[in-house]
Amino acid sequence: MGKIGKRLERCGLELNKGKTKIVYCKANRRKKNGENVSFDFLGYTFRLRGIKTKEGRISTGFLPAISRKSKKVIRQKVREWKLQYKTGLTLNELAKMYNSQIQGWIN
Repeated sequence: MGKIGKRLERCGLELNKGKTKIVYCKANRRKKNGENVSFDFLGYTFRLRGIKTKEGRISTGFLPAISRKSKKVIRQKVREWKLQYKTGLTLNELAKMYNSQIQGWIN
């Protein structure tokens, strides 16, 4: 961590000690275990996950997926829509109301 901090200082940057950690990006062929094996960044959690290779084999890799915090925010927002009270609307009307928000989440 010290070496990384010094390197960043030469670029005029500094580490946020409370947010910065070194993560062991474990994958299929790596056998070690690290203290930190996942991290959250921009709404994604990067960690070891199962994948299907081009050849169709099952393997593992260090990949992103939506973070728990992001899922919680999305669930809360959908609850705020109170869809259970909008029974008089058609599917197209609901789509017009919420598609832009949903598309933003997807993007």
